[in-house]
Amino acid sequence: MLESLYVAQILVAIALVASVLFQLRGGGIGGIFGQADSVYRTRRGGESTLFKLTIVLIGLLVVFAIVAATVA
Repeated sequence: MLESLYVAQILVAIALVASVLFQLRGGGIGGIFGQADSVYRTRRGGESTLFKLTIVLIGLLVVFAIVAATVA
């Protein structure tokens, strides 16, 4: 059972890294040179879904870590 928890943890961690990398945040190349991101905007559509998915994946990763530590 412990091995399956470790595999689940690895899969969730990979999905979490992918979801974080897919999020578009910042001003693009202008942010590198100090351009201020002064425009407030809300998340809509796919960006909102990806943000919520990232939060769910973080929760799953924490739960799997706690369960794996308890079982071991």
